[in-house]
Amino acid sequence: MGKTGKSLTSLALQKFRKNFWGVLSLVFIVLLLFISIFAYILAPDKTQNANWGDLSIHSKSPGFTVTMLHFPANENESAGFAKYFTGETNPEVKVPILKYQISKDSLTYFEYTDEPSLAVSKTIPLSDFKTTDKATIEKEYIRNQKFLLGTDSQGRDLLSRLLVGSRVSIAIGFVAVFISLVVGIFFGAIAGYYGGKVDAFVMWLVNIIWSIPTLLLVIAITLALGKGFWQVFVAVGLTMWVEVARVVRGQVMSIKQMQFVTAARALGYNNRRIIFNHILPNSMAPVIVISAANFASAILVESGLSFLGLGAQPPIPSWGGMIKDHYNYIILGKPYLALAPGIAMLLLVLAFMMVGNALRDALDVKSE
Repeated sequence: MGKTGKSLTSLALQKFRKNFWGVLSLVFIVLLLFISIFAYILAPDKTQNANWGDLSIHSKSPGFTVTMLHFPANENESAGFAKYFTGETNPEVKVPILKYQISKDSLTYFEYTDEPSLAVSKTIPLSDFKTTDKATIEKEYIRNQKFLLGTDSQGRDLLSRLLVGSRVSIAIGFVAVFISLVVGIFFGAIAGYYGGKVDAFVMWLVNIIWSIPTLLLVIAITLALGKGFWQVFVAVGLTMWVEVARVVRGQVMSIKQMQFVTAARALGYNNRRIIFNHILPNSMAPVIVISAANFASAILVESGLSFLGLGAQPPIPSWGGMIKDHYNYIILGKPYLALAPGIAMLLLVLAFMMVGNALRDALDVKSE
């Protein structure tokens, strides 16, 4: 505490607030977290997994606008509050059209196509709508829809897929880091505190896992657990704990020699209380820093798995899966289909790395 009279936590927070890029990156991460939580409220396409698409409007450029003919939604559709977080499971049917004509008792429309001369016309009775008034139909059921980032290879809204896909990257970071912290802190603490054969066994296990390429190990665990959303999270988390264990082990070996630990032993405290109540709280600074780096690593590993087809499975959108589906468009004149999720991933990983660097500098209070 020294001359300033401030706690180490206050000094760390003060230093972190002075780091412009660290604060900006943290704000970006928090903003993206809120975007991922309320993705279905913000996304233009509110269907579950933003999965509505029409092949007639596939691979359209950003800003593409088309006329949509909407059909009345199913009356038994549940309009519960949950749809704002899970998407609409029974959305209204809509069809992109070129033009339409309304007569006394029917509506004739021409389906959208890049070749207007090949457009297919269809006629439906006005009784299919809730009203037969021409003005009401044109106002409520025929609307222009704009795709700000264009459409993907399946005719789905790219912006909506990006927003909903952010959930996978954010979730993989939190879940994988949580698993790595639980496993890594446990093994690192017992290895550093007890030493001897316990330490030798833990370090042998760490060295074995560390010698296997991360992506290869994740693929093996994923294949053992099966393809799926949560299986990937567990697989990534189980490969990232070794770094945490090594850091915690070194911290515990250093701190257990200090006087307050000796005093705790003299007072008769058991080993569990000494480890979790006295040693670990004083060794969390480097663990926090490495957790920020692990967030970025988890996002990249998940993206690599999705690119290989082992990550989140369709129709769940993920940035890695979107790159996999559209990487060939880079040489086909529409690189934005792959660059959009790639840039989003780059910004998120960069933000976590910047926060990690800022935390490293802030928690090094001895340099003050």
